[in-house]
Amino acid sequence: MAELDKDPSAGQDSPHLDDAEREQAAEHSTPRALVIHEIVREEGEAAMERTFAALMWSALAAGLSMGFSFLVQSILESELPDTSWRSLIASFGYTIGFVFVILGRQQLFTESTLTAVLPVLTRRDLKTLGKTFRLWGIVLFFNLVGTVIFAGLLQIPGVFSPDVIESLMKVSKVPLSGEFGVTVVRAMFAGWLIALMVWLLPSARSARLLTILLVTYTVAVSKLSHVIAGSVESAYAVMTGAASVSDYFLVFLVPTFIGNVIGGVSLVAIVNHGAIAPEINGTARHAD
Repeated sequence: MAELDKDPSAGQDSPHLDDAEREQAAEHSTPRALVIHEIVREEGEAAMERTFAALMWSALAAGLSMGFSFLVQSILESELPDTSWRSLIASFGYTIGFVFVILGRQQLFTESTLTAVLPVLTRRDLKTLGKTFRLWGIVLFFNLVGTVIFAGLLQIPGVFSPDVIESLMKVSKVPLSGEFGVTVVRAMFAGWLIALMVWLLPSARSARLLTILLVTYTVAVSKLSHVIAGSVESAYAVMTGAASVSDYFLVFLVPTFIGNVIGGVSLVAIVNHGAIAPEINGTARHAD
């Protein structure tokens, strides 16, 4: 994988560089789009081949980790004065769960709307499609289980101050605040951004953390809908009586799932793959 993370042609045609300097230019170059495509596709292929148990535990861990986005955002809300700019600062708390999940290499459903779709678009066979649905089903289910467990842990009395509890209850209502169509569109933008982040990470190198922070902060400050991060909040609202179980599924989960998939699959996976497809086909013909 490390060999893919550079453009070997960078600096090769320059008459002003010696061999060592050309190698240095290649090391510091931005990977070509085809290289990034193959890195992301290989991540998807690797995830598809993981055992049920491996996917289950990784997805469960991701769901639990995402709970910290809800918790830290609520803590910041409780500590900041009630001003027009409070949400701009508190939204940084939302990024924490994503940092834990992505740098910890845990399985997050919205990442797989890109990584698991590229193999399908490349191979175009039913076997790969079946592996994608298997991956999605396992990861989504256990992501959600993890979020419900975390929301349940937040119900333990005496752990957090009354101010934090009040903020938790306030933030928990946000994913349930929109109508069905509005939530779908919000989720579409969120799925687009998270999948785009996955596309950006191979070329981010030492800026991986900054990339995660900037993209997920954009999701938070725009109040977009993410099916896993929002699940912690919505589950908490159900457990505190602020929402019903049907609200969790019909107002939050279904429209958010639809929007995240549309954003991740169509706006990033298909469009980005479409831009690379001629190069892939040209390489295949050249190999033949």
